[in-house]
Amino acid sequence: MTPEQAAHDARGAIVSLPSRFMMDPATHARGAELGFEGFDFYAAGRGGALGDVPADVVVSAFVFFPAATVHAAWERSATVMSRRQAAQEWAACAHTWARAHLGDATDWARLSDLLGRVVSTADVAGAPLFAAWRTLAEPPRADVKALTIHRLNAVRELRGALHGAAVLTVGLTPLEAASVCAPQMIPIMGWTDAPEDPEPLRDRWQLAEARTDRMLGRHFSVLDDTERKELVEALGNAE
Repeated sequence: MTPEQAAHDARGAIVSLPSRFMMDPATHARGAELGFEGFDFYAAGRGGALGDVPADVVVSAFVFFPAATVHAAWERSATVMSRRQAAQEWAACAHTWARAHLGDATDWARLSDLLGRVVSTADVAGAPLFAAWRTLAEPPRADVKALTIHRLNAVRELRGALHGAAVLTVGLTPLEAASVCAPQMIPIMGWTDAPEDPEPLRDRWQLAEARTDRMLGRHFSVLDDTERKELVEALGNAE
């Protein structure tokens, strides 16, 4: 399996599996318990890995969220706790979710090892949230489910950065991209505009996806053909 094909085939799991902890009611409850309002825990937790940066830096890294929404959440969250602590709490929610929800049929130790090789060797150029997440402490090696989701979220941040760049280089705006791939998420992400008609945008979206696969595939080349196939199969069956 080529690196580019592996990136393509693993796309669904990379995007969707870590997103489950983000959407989990327990994560939102933990955010409220810590003192965050609504979207603020997402903004502070995910963006907090970058440190105490201006809101525009977080906007630039998030790519697909409206600037006003990120600015408001970033400013409100500033007094709740330090940025680094927010990132650690966000990561802890991922770990807690993994322990509670991931099953026992997958060889999580092997999957975490394969992901770890990708994460540890990947170039951070153009991927600030990936670089920042990689500085957070990982769960112990024996905590295999938590370690897997931690490393998979790192790959998600890597792919997200590359995908954001690809979307912009094909001439799509973030709102146009969301209109094609996830129109139901547009109001949840904070957009007040209605979705665009996706049909005239679809060809450019597919081009952006192909470019993302090509760029992410470069980082999968650290694994050999057999290992890439093993990774894709494990991610496809992970639940």
